[in-house]
Amino acid sequence: MLLELALATLMVLITVILHGAGLLVLGRLMEGREQASGRTRISPASIEGAIVAVLAAFGLLILHGLEIWFYAVVYRGIGAVETMRDAVYFSTITYASIGFSDSVIADQWKLLGAIEGINGALLLGWSIAFFVTLMTRFLPARGHRQ
Repeated sequence: MLLELALATLMVLITVILHGAGLLVLGRLMEGREQASGRTRISPASIEGAIVAVLAAFGLLILHGLEIWFYAVVYRGIGAVETMRDAVYFSTITYASIGFSDSVIADQWKLLGAIEGINGALLLGWSIAFFVTLMTRFLPARGHRQ
């Protein structure tokens, strides 16, 4: 159990650092867009608004995909899951806290799977907070009358 907890702790640390770095990159890209255009607000009805929203969503999906695959590779590497397909499937449903079944993971690694679920919920929540903050740029500036 100690080895499992140590590995889970390491996985959480790595994914939190990866996630933070990914959000930093996405935030910097948004700042670059603002500096290039000279505007901090985006019209939600504009092509630019649609592009920013779609790119931010894709960026977050890529970030979560990397984290899911990272867990899957570790599951395969330690022999916790028999096939890569099962590892990716298990990691995805666990990370997203869907959790259909833990029957594909070896008994001695089930705690690692449970901790991935907590980690995924935290990282998904962090992404939602980031995305909502980003989307507030679609709102009119304070004091702006329409």
